[in-house]
Order: sequence, then structure tokens, then C-alpha cells
Amino acid sequence: MSTTADLVAALKKELKAAQMTYADLARGLGMAESSVKRMFAKGDMALSRIDAVCRVLKLDFAELARRIADAQPLLKELTQEQEKAVVADKKMLLCAICVLSGWTLEQISGEYRLTEAECIKYFAQLDRIGIIELRPLNRYRLKLAKTFRWRPHGPVMHYFRDHAVLDYFGGGFDRPAEGLLLVHGSVSRAIAPSFLERLQRVAQDFAQQHQADQKLAEKDREGYTLVLAMRSWEFAAFAQLRR
Repeated sequence: MSTTADLVAALKKELKAAQMTYADLARGLGMAESSVKRMFAKGDMALSRIDAVCRVLKLDFAELARRIADAQPLLKELTQEQEKAVVADKKMLLCAICVLSGWTLEQISGEYRLTEAECIKYFAQLDRIGIIELRPLNRYRLKLAKTFRWRPHGPVMHYFRDHAVLDYFGGGFDRPAEGLLLVHGSVSRAIAPSFLERLQRVAQDFAQQHQADQKLAEKDREGYTLVLAMRSWEFAAFAQLRR
């Protein structure tokens, strides 16, 4: 759907919400009701006309555009090219991971060696990539769904496999609230997907708790990284011993 068509569709919703008929709008615009009906039926109108409709509705054009953006489907996955852009620069990747966790620009520049100007630059790039919608005062809206995941064989996961996996699993997992569980077993192929669904719920619970705890003081929070995985797999050294 084109941008203009999105605007026209949004205006129809606003008219309905305001309980305003085409006849009411026609009087406000100084037009014939038939002309207004035809204009909306075509689903296309000049921006000057859209602005005039907004004035009749007492609706700011910027607010209308924001509502349209908020209603757009959230991304569950980026394209290969979008992910390449994310990993092209380590600082860009850092900012991407931080916005996925809901960090503000001030938090990022306060915790890492990035100036405010650098953060603004990377936020603008993340906006162009499609991860966020940048808003006034360097605030943003995340354009990724709760079920978002990096492409399993995409640039971001390749980067983490090459640079982060050994670093992560090299830890002792022996501090408070840390643990590493390795469980192997054979289960029904029919029941296996239900375990993956549970893991996905745990990941979602963790993400929601992160959001809820942002109101706490910094001293009362600790950064954790949760890694959940499940696959049909056998250690290569064991597989070599099979008959």
C-alpha cells in the first residue's frame, strides 16, 4: 500500500472515531458530499487536501503520520542486506543490541565510549535500516516484533558465532543467578516442538522483565545474557564413533 493510500485509510478511521459523516466533512471543506465520497473512494488525494481534512478533524498531520507508523506490521526478521549493514560497524552493532533492549541514547553514551553525536549518527542509520523509527529528542520506536530473531544463517549470527560464542561459554557460570544446563535425550518428534515453544516463552518472559525493571535504580539491576537453544545434534567426536 502506498504512503498516500495509508494516509487516506487512516483518515477514514479518524472520521469514524470522531463520528463524523462524509456530509459533515464536506461542510467543513466547503465541498459537495459526492465529491468527498469520490475522493475517499479513489483512495488517493493531494497532500494539501489531506492537510485540509486534518484541520477539519482538528488532527495534527504529524500525529496522523505517527499513528500510521505505529499501525505498521512489526518485523519478525531483517533481510540479509539489513543485517549486513548492522554488522558493518561494531559501534552500529552495539547500538542495535542496545535499542533491542530498550536503552536510551543517554544510557548508551553513558555506558560506552560513544559520544552523543556518534549515537545520533547510529540511531539515524538504524532508522534507515528499519530497526527503529527515530522521533524528536532522539527518542525512538522499535519496529521489531516481540518474536523477532536474527536470521539463523545471516550476517549477525555468523558474527556472533565467530566472535562471541567462545567468549560467552568460556565463563564459569558459577556466580549467583548464573547456570549452564546441558541435557541430552531422545523424545517424540511430535512433542519436541512444544519444548521449543516453552523456550520461546522463557525468552519472552525475560524480555518483558527487562522492560519492567527499567524503572529500578541502576544499582538494583544487573546485565544478563540468556542463551536458549534446541536442535537435533550429536557431538562430532561422538558421531565419528558410530558404526
